[in-house]
Amino acid sequence: MTDHDVPTSLRLDAAAVRVLAHPLRSRLLSRLRVDGPATATDLAAVLSTNTGATSYHLRKLESVGLVADTGEGEGRRRLWRASTTAHRFHPSDHRGDDDASAAVAWLQRYYVGQMAGRAEGWFDASDGWPGAWVDAAGYGDTAVTVTAEQLAAVQEELWAVLERWRTAGEGDPAARQVLVSVVAHPRDVTDPPAGQP
Repeated sequence: MTDHDVPTSLRLDAAAVRVLAHPLRSRLLSRLRVDGPATATDLAAVLSTNTGATSYHLRKLESVGLVADTGEGEGRRRLWRASTTAHRFHPSDHRGDDDASAAVAWLQRYYVGQMAGRAEGWFDASDGWPGAWVDAAGYGDTAVTVTAEQLAAVQEELWAVLERWRTAGEGDPAARQVLVSVVAHPRDVTDPPAGQP
């Protein structure tokens, strides 16, 4: 199966968010998405853990459709791949489920921490990169005044743009995989609209 055959996104249900809200599982899934298929042994070495724990957590991720066995491994050396290139979840889907809500809260904070760490890593390394890359990477922010429905449409448009560009540089030796983070939230978090669920 090629990267083009992998579905691009999966909306996580309560079971999936509960399974993914674990530091090693989140790291395993990220590693498979970024680096491609790997065995539990390879992942254990890269993530400084043991093969038994890695195998166990890969099977948990498989149980909710986040990773899959490629069928290309030999014997007990199963080769694992990410089932999708991305996942999404709607926190409000899980408001009635305390465990899933706690998992969503953990995932959101974990992702923000990961984004901040990667951004700081880029800032530390960017002096060694060509100016064109430093200028193109950049960071910025803005504010828009929208309803919740309009914000959802903005998010869909941004994800559609990213999907169009997902493999644009494939095969070009000058291309590099670029991490893009999309974060949107109300500026004043103390003033939610009245009368809305």
